[in-house]
Amino acid sequence: MIERLLPAYVACADTYDTDAPPGSLYPEEARLVAASVDRRRHEFAAVRACARRAMAVLGLPPAPVLTGHRGVPLWPDGIVGSMTHCVGYRAAVLARASDVRAVGIDAEPDEPLPPGVWEVISLPSERARMLQDTADSPAIHWDRLLFSAKESVFKTWFPPTRIELGFDEADISFHVSADSATEGTFVANLLLTAPGMPRSYEGRWLVDDGFVVTAIVLPESPSG
Repeated sequence: MIERLLPAYVACADTYDTDAPPGSLYPEEARLVAASVDRRRHEFAAVRACARRAMAVLGLPPAPVLTGHRGVPLWPDGIVGSMTHCVGYRAAVLARASDVRAVGIDAEPDEPLPPGVWEVISLPSERARMLQDTADSPAIHWDRLLFSAKESVFKTWFPPTRIELGFDEADISFHVSADSATEGTFVANLLLTAPGMPRSYEGRWLVDDGFVVTAIVLPESPSG
């Protein structure tokens, strides 16, 4: 599913709970989740199996995927990527750093956010736009879509900058595709700056098969 949101030069792999078991972990990966519950270990292994499938698409040998600050995946040299997992779905995407500066993806269940979360993650401007979005497309859980888009923004912003980005530091607006009411684009205007980083990000979103999925690709150069 995630491949529907990304260009061909980004390698994608995903899996559902109904698919085959996730596969084994490298010893150094297994140590990261040794004290975790079974569900966490399963998700951890499944999304890394996706990452290794994406490595193969790029012609790379399989390699462990460890984590850095804030859980950021540590990729092989010359590679950028992003991973996501929620109940029932996992995905990983990778690209060569010569093509892509950063990429961020996120998947969420297609259901409303828990009570109280919406007010924490949204800006007044976003809440105003959501009233109209809900009136125009009531079948979309716009609160969950906003949460997912902000997660994708963070995953795109943080690896190259190492600067924290709060939910209140990205103002996101959504656009529905003319061809489908369950997919479209979004624009995230950042209220924070960093050298060499744009102030505005363009992404894509999709609601399908019980999931909300968002993705952003930041090309290495504007012409990319």
